[in-house]
Amino acid sequence: MPAPLAATANTPVEPAERPAPPTASGRDLRLDLFRGLALWFIFLNHVPNNVGNWITNRNFGFSDATEIFVFISGYTAAMVYGRQLDASGVLVTSARILRRAWQLYVAFIFLFVIYLAEISYVVGSFENPLYAEEMGALQFLAEPDVALVQALLLKFRPANMDVLPLYIVLLATFPPILWALKRWADATLLASFLLWLAVQFLGFNLPGYPDDRMWFFNPFAWQLMFVFGGWCGLGGSDRLARLVHARAVLVLSVLYLALSLAVVTSWYWPPLEGLVPPAIGDIIYPISKTDLSVLRFLHFLALAVVIVRLIPVQAPFLRWEAVRPLIMCGQHSLEVFCFGVFLSFAAHFVLNEVSGTVLMQLTMSVSGIALMVGLSAVLSWYARAERDRAARKKAG
Repeated sequence: MPAPLAATANTPVEPAERPAPPTASGRDLRLDLFRGLALWFIFLNHVPNNVGNWITNRNFGFSDATEIFVFISGYTAAMVYGRQLDASGVLVTSARILRRAWQLYVAFIFLFVIYLAEISYVVGSFENPLYAEEMGALQFLAEPDVALVQALLLKFRPANMDVLPLYIVLLATFPPILWALKRWADATLLASFLLWLAVQFLGFNLPGYPDDRMWFFNPFAWQLMFVFGGWCGLGGSDRLARLVHARAVLVLSVLYLALSLAVVTSWYWPPLEGLVPPAIGDIIYPISKTDLSVLRFLHFLALAVVIVRLIPVQAPFLRWEAVRPLIMCGQHSLEVFCFGVFLSFAAHFVLNEVSGTVLMQLTMSVSGIALMVGLSAVLSWYARAERDRAARKKAG
């Protein structure tokens, strides 16, 4: 998220590592805060016809929670594995990165099986095939053997599961990128930008399943956000500090955020429907999420500048108990994301079959977030217990 663009010597922990308590020193809690916020937003956005998702950042500009999540993932991966690269060498560090990618792959397959079982049970029990269509599970119900093989190849992904395969691919290809970032940081970032630029003009992507589909998050485009995060995590944020804190950059960022807010508002509010002239619309539309449109990337950068200016690394509120739930969710991002996928479909089911009132929508939103916080609290407690046990064993 934007926060890591500030110059800082803190060392955030990659999701594979055991998270330290939120009050631990030497840790940029903004990373966990905004990653947790991104997970909450992803859950809310995955619940259709839900008034709760109107508070998410996708309704206030061109970018959304995905940019936050991918950037922070790249930033923390570079910080953690960059240190390991210095200490353990290329082969050992590459093996650790690939092991983490394998763990994510196993989590994806487990999530896929349980998620499809959840959808299939609801479809069969309530005799409503629309759930299968809405959640992208028709192919699985029609030919489960083929669909399972395609899922193993990361080509078949039901609704709401696209982020995890993207992260798997980005992390699995990270070892050579990390090595290059450590030696030729600017050249590596430039190569990443050129690959992203080629996607914008040539439109290539990875094939999906069924055969007429492509990856929703094009990894050839989204690698730019991940590599940019890695570049910032390995010292790029220090070099950008003067630029980020320049008054002119702040003014331009605020103006861009205001302009994007006006454009997005025109999509939903009839009085602003003609705000974007057709000639301008032909240039800026579509604002592709699949290929990480330049307008989305610039919106993320503008938001980053403003957040860095508003929230310094030692901001007192980061240690308030009120923000601890967000930070805990951010420290257990994989488990919380997977849990959120289950909860989003459960909330969708309740809103369709029980009640779809605004009160119920808010109840499902709050309940889902509360359950995600509960899971992160249990995982944090277990991590502390394991650390204490290890400390006692070492002392004894």
